[in-house]
Amino acid sequence: MKKVFFFAALAVLALSSATILKPTIFKLDASKSTFKWTGKKVSGSHWGYVKFSDGTVSVDKGKVVGGTFNVDMTSISVEDTKGEWGKKLEGHLKADDFFGVDKSPKSTLVLKTVTPKGGNNFEVKAALTIKGITNEVTFPATITVAKTGVNATASFKIDRTKYGIKYGSGSFFDNLGDKAIDNDFMVEVSIAAAK
Repeated sequence: MKKVFFFAALAVLALSSATILKPTIFKLDASKSTFKWTGKKVSGSHWGYVKFSDGTVSVDKGKVVGGTFNVDMTSISVEDTKGEWGKKLEGHLKADDFFGVDKSPKSTLVLKTVTPKGGNNFEVKAALTIKGITNEVTFPATITVAKTGVNATASFKIDRTKYGIKYGSGSFFDNLGDKAIDNDFMVEVSIAAAK
């Protein structure tokens, strides 16, 4: 009888531990999430969007503890310039000089740590993979967690040269003049995830 009670107690303890340790998973709503990019050069700038394909956010005790977001690089759009020039620029961004979407159709951001900074402000450290190359990025984010979903916004810079994208970079090529393109591009991300 004592053995039965002992094993029953162990089973209850194991189930309780599993319940406590298992985070709640929220799925990214790609239709309500946006990923805007802005690239600058000496003579001006361009901006557009890339679409999320899918993603998840892990929440434990009301706090974000992890997440993975996949971006469809084949969806790159240019919004400030339309017509023939806009199509040409989109094609160039998809080519091997830039994101090489034929070989690398997906980029991924994996959250590593989410540190509270007061209120809804957090510092996020994540692993960002572009063109098969992974680097750590750190950025501020505003995050709101509710029982039914998670919403977050963040703006940060990405150094494209760390991912092998060196086209038009003054750090690697001389005499570019007004054709030089900044190494950093800005991203503005808005995330909506629900159960």
